[in-house]
Amino acid sequence: MDFTMRRRALAWRQQLDQPLRFNPFVFSKIFLLWVAVGIVGGLIAGLYWTVLELLLHGLGWVEGVYVIPLMGAAGLLAGLIIHRLGDPGEMDLIVNNIRFKGGRLEPGNNPAMVLSSLLCIASGGSAGPEAPLVQVVGSTGTWIARKLRIRGEDLRSLSIAGMAAAFTALFGAPLGGTLFALEILHHKHVTEYYQALMPALVASCSSYVVFVLITHIGIGPTWSFPVLGTPTLNDSFYAVLYGLAGTAVGWLFIFLVRRLRKSFELAAVPIYVKMLVGGLIVGTIAYFVPLSRYFSHDQLQMLLEKPFTLQVLLGLLAAKLLAIAFTVTSGWRGGFIIPLFFVGAVTGLILDQLFPGQNLALILVSCMAAINACVTRTPISTAVLLATMTGFHQFIPIMFASLTGFFLAPKTPLINAQLGRPE
Repeated sequence: MDFTMRRRALAWRQQLDQPLRFNPFVFSKIFLLWVAVGIVGGLIAGLYWTVLELLLHGLGWVEGVYVIPLMGAAGLLAGLIIHRLGDPGEMDLIVNNIRFKGGRLEPGNNPAMVLSSLLCIASGGSAGPEAPLVQVVGSTGTWIARKLRIRGEDLRSLSIAGMAAAFTALFGAPLGGTLFALEILHHKHVTEYYQALMPALVASCSSYVVFVLITHIGIGPTWSFPVLGTPTLNDSFYAVLYGLAGTAVGWLFIFLVRRLRKSFELAAVPIYVKMLVGGLIVGTIAYFVPLSRYFSHDQLQMLLEKPFTLQVLLGLLAAKLLAIAFTVTSGWRGGFIIPLFFVGAVTGLILDQLFPGQNLALILVSCMAAINACVTRTPISTAVLLATMTGFHQFIPIMFASLTGFFLAPKTPLINAQLGRPE
């Protein structure tokens, strides 16, 4: 025993006496691949965002009743693209492929996803670019892995790294984007893909830098939220109460999506007909309630800057919930994370009208956290994302509200692939 102890001590001293050197892992092939996935992801996201902004400005002059035929035509054209090039799937398919298909996301789906999603988002659909970017950048990670003959968990990790890079580019939060890419894959065991944490984080940081350089988007908060007063312990308890309201709205959204999804599935008609109908319905909603149009990246700031009556807020809440639900169930491409943040903000403003004199910033961020955690089952990343995007740096109350939405969510998740292996 003494001899073994002496040998270990000698080996330890020899290690201490060695000159300082760089960690060889930094120069390893796999680390450089993570960086490469992030750089490519940032380039793709930056290009996508640039084209999307051009389309938004190009179609922004269409207002009033003309929004209805515009969105109907956009739905029809996007549907014809999907009918011709193939269905690229939605977030459910992405999660299913990562979990049960070895992490392989098919690059062949990208042309249909890019073209259809740009049309859907730019014309005013209530869904954002997060899902299309996740598919495109995640499948790029798969493509790189295949070209280099990488298999197994390393392939899955590169696909997840691509997903994280896409989330980060859109949200501007490397840590939040990384955790979101891991959490959304499973509604119970986030640690199932812990081995992909470092690849996702490295790719996210690379993607973030490239995306900001291309788009010139600032690195501060996305939205200018009201300033929080002096934090107290009671803020966490209030956050739970406000989170209950956000969770209730989350239940309502899930109910609407499931009912509408069944209705559209019953109709044995081509995808372009469903998307035409969806576009006409969402366009009609946007005509009567203009603030419900688009995926709410800019509209949320408008919501914070202007005063609204209780009646207007209630109407906006109903209109936005219906707009998102019809968008995602009629085949229109896009994600619902940022639109749900908008719904959470509207819910918070309604609470502020009903119970004046409370901390508005706390109400808003609590409702936003709860509804998103309820629908997407991502409590940790939601808290990190909101702290980054709103500048609300009191992390603990956001976490309490986010956990409220997560634990009080319906038993069956909206994203079915989060639950388990399909039959």
